Amino acid sequence: MLLHSWTHPQFNFSEEIGMKRSFLLSGVALALGVGAVTTAFAQAKPEVLLKQRQAAMTLQSKYLGPIGGMLKGNIPYNADTVALNATFLENLARMPWDGFQPSTSGVKSDAKPEVYSDTAKFRAAADRLEAATTKLGAVARAKDQAGVKAAFGDVAKACGGCHDSFRVKR
Repeated sequence: MLLHSWTHPQFNFSEEIGMKRSFLLSGVALALGVGAVTTAFAQAKPEVLLKQRQAAMTLQSKYLGPIGGMLKGNIPYNADTVALNATFLENLARMPWDGFQPSTSGVKSDAKPEVYSDTAKFRAAADRLEAATTKLGAVARAKDQAGVKAAFGDVAKACGGCHDSFRVKR
């Protein structure tokens, strides 16, 4: 109690304690709020997870297609566009996998049951795609057209291998 009765013209000890208490309570409230938001994201509806993974894969196709067209000579080669698209692919290749939660196994999609029963093989296929797009991104940003052609083949193989093993044929 002696501390609370002590005063100084430029220092009010009771105000400092009140401010510390408010700051602490604000921090606790923020932490609880972040926890609630994190829990809400972790419990996304299966249908939402399905749409998110499908959107990521649709975007992968959007950015892969022009690179393939350029490499085939159907579109004039533009190293800047290739670098941009390859960088997008590098990031997009990491996005769909968390959408293959066990809760999505009962949602109608083109995913084969093996996605959920052979998760190690599925994760290995995802890792191959991520590695291939990382390599494609690096050579594309280096403006190495021959490297892009080789790396593009690896990306196409990774896509096809996963689709052959884990996607129902249309």
